[in-house]
Amino acid sequence: MALKRIALRDFVIVRELELDLSGGFSVLTGETGAGKSILIDALQLALGSRAESSVVREGAARAEITAEFDRPAALAAWLEEAGFEDGDTLLVRRSIDAQGKSRAWINGSAATATQLRELADQLVDIHGQHAWQSLTRPDAVRGLLDGYAGITTRALQEAWHSWRAAQKSLADARAAQDSLQRERERLAWQIGEVDKLAPGADEWDELNASHTRLSNAQALLEAAEGTLQALEGDEGGATRNLSQAVSLLQAQQHVEPAFNELAQVLASSLAQAEDAAHSLHAYLRKTELDPQRLAQLDERMAMWLSLARRYKRAPAELAALHASWKDELLKLDAAADLAALEAAEKKEAAHYMAQARLLTQARTKAAPPLAKAVSLAMQGLGMQGGRFEVALTKSAEPSMSGMEDIAFLVAGHAGSTPRPVGKVASGGELSRIALAIAVTTSQLGTAQTLIFDEVDSGVGGAVAETVGRLMKQLGRDRQVLAVTHLPQVAACADHHLVVSKASGKDGPASSVASVHGEQRVAEVARMLGGERLSGTTLAHAKEMLSGES
Repeated sequence: MALKRIALRDFVIVRELELDLSGGFSVLTGETGAGKSILIDALQLALGSRAESSVVREGAARAEITAEFDRPAALAAWLEEAGFEDGDTLLVRRSIDAQGKSRAWINGSAATATQLRELADQLVDIHGQHAWQSLTRPDAVRGLLDGYAGITTRALQEAWHSWRAAQKSLADARAAQDSLQRERERLAWQIGEVDKLAPGADEWDELNASHTRLSNAQALLEAAEGTLQALEGDEGGATRNLSQAVSLLQAQQHVEPAFNELAQVLASSLAQAEDAAHSLHAYLRKTELDPQRLAQLDERMAMWLSLARRYKRAPAELAALHASWKDELLKLDAAADLAALEAAEKKEAAHYMAQARLLTQARTKAAPPLAKAVSLAMQGLGMQGGRFEVALTKSAEPSMSGMEDIAFLVAGHAGSTPRPVGKVASGGELSRIALAIAVTTSQLGTAQTLIFDEVDSGVGGAVAETVGRLMKQLGRDRQVLAVTHLPQVAACADHHLVVSKASGKDGPASSVASVHGEQRVAEVARMLGGERLSGTTLAHAKEMLSGES
């Protein structure tokens, strides 16, 4: 089984409800207006359908829905990637307040409605009472055929979007040739102006440093010479005085040992002073006044400043600006290269066509067996001799979904010409066709819980018995839950749940109870003959239930 438990609080006309569900085939029955579909609506909300304030019971602050499932093995990787805790069960909870705002949780962690919807396909497959209406929608028809064929259209959709993007790039380039050319000319002129300067990436900082040194060369030379004079002057420079001091201390250190340490300190200072003097001599040998070089730097810096003012940028930004213009020009050249864009569009078109042909082949192969399977199901649903067809015709234009239109055609009886499903006159036939398709395609899905919400509307008699047997058969492998008004279907169920509505001081309230034995007989009898139970209807009900036991 898959759906283990569902709990509701203040949902529509349900104050509080907690229901444990079993595997196999279960039916939900009850009087008209009792709220048989409330559980289905609640489950759909729990799995991400649109939340509205109208689902909150009148007078309550919020509605809460909790659904507990056996966790499918295929969901383990999804739960880990999405950051949800994993375990043997999967707990989904959603609340909707009176303002229509909703919150959701998966295994106790906050979740989005999108994440709930991603779970839904893996957990539940719901066939509504108006399922036949989807058979007239091209997207739903295509989805059914693709699902039957095991087809995914992701690669085709990606190819379609790539082709459309290439088409747009080509169309935009053709429409913008004049403006592109003007922009190219502007950029080319600006690049040419800055090319005359050819600014290096770090050149401005280097120019500034060099200019500062040359501008102050005279002061620097004088400082170096003055320092040397202080260190090595003929009339008592610092190095000579330090040398004398070291000698005096060393001469007396045999008498006063403390002089030895002092002499070492002064000797170290003398060595450092001599090193400094050596470096200053080297500086003076290679440094001289260079007015010509200073003039060159002045000229170069003036060019930098002039271009910086022209383009309203700091001088240090010119090199980066120059590089960005070149990149932009390359992009414009590419955008203006119609031949390349045309080639790219043709390549993407060919890729799309290749993907579309593969899809067409798969759909063409799957259409006959799907038609045969549904036709076979129709025979047991009171449409003997009826025929179902899947028609594929070439589309007027390629699209994101492929190169063919797909339609379901049906002939209600032998000898009649198949016509589009939407033009079949009988509502009962439409319901039975939808049921035949639902039973046929439900066997293909991955969801372990199948829900049929009054899809048996419009059928009765022997056909209703067939519907019940089909659902019971499905329940052998998967959990099946059906909302029904047919006693023949209810009698086939493994488990029977009755929905009832009662009025109280706070208004009407629905409840659900599992029935067995005489209670179940009474419910089937009510479905057969109304509220006033007779011996005949009770006997008939017992006979129907004993025939299914």
